[in-house]
Amino acid sequence: MEITLTLNGKKLTRMVEADTVLLDFLRKEGCYSVKRGCDTTNCGLCTVFMDNKPVLSCAILAARAAGHSIVTMEGMQQEAAEFGAFIADQCGFCNPGMIMNAIALLRENSEPTEEEIKEFLAGNLCRCSGYEGQLRGIQNFIAWKKAQAQA
Repeated sequence: MEITLTLNGKKLTRMVEADTVLLDFLRKEGCYSVKRGCDTTNCGLCTVFMDNKPVLSCAILAARAAGHSIVTMEGMQQEAAEFGAFIADQCGFCNPGMIMNAIALLRENSEPTEEEIKEFLAGNLCRCSGYEGQLRGIQNFIAWKKAQAQA
């Protein structure tokens, strides 16, 4: 079947099989920040924005993305790199999904509490740090953004 969508600001028309998941479609298009971790919507590694909302691309058929705008980390490199520098002390495997979800959180709530951050990131699996590094990174990023705004 033929689908048309906008990927990272660029309109694409492609042929896909009816059972192609969005994750596989995106990787075929060169979006390697979108990772396969569990295929059961439990790890958050495949998080992308669909119409500016975070979704798990392993749980959506590519055909369902037709007519929508999809953004991966490749489409928001400056924003992702700015935030990513604050969680760079981790192994990095979970960073793309973690960054996408943290950016979504901060777009909705620029000053979340620690509990709100933990709740928002609950669907992201981090095997090496148990979220403490990411939590500190988000808090440090928020403080840095505040200082920048005040300067």
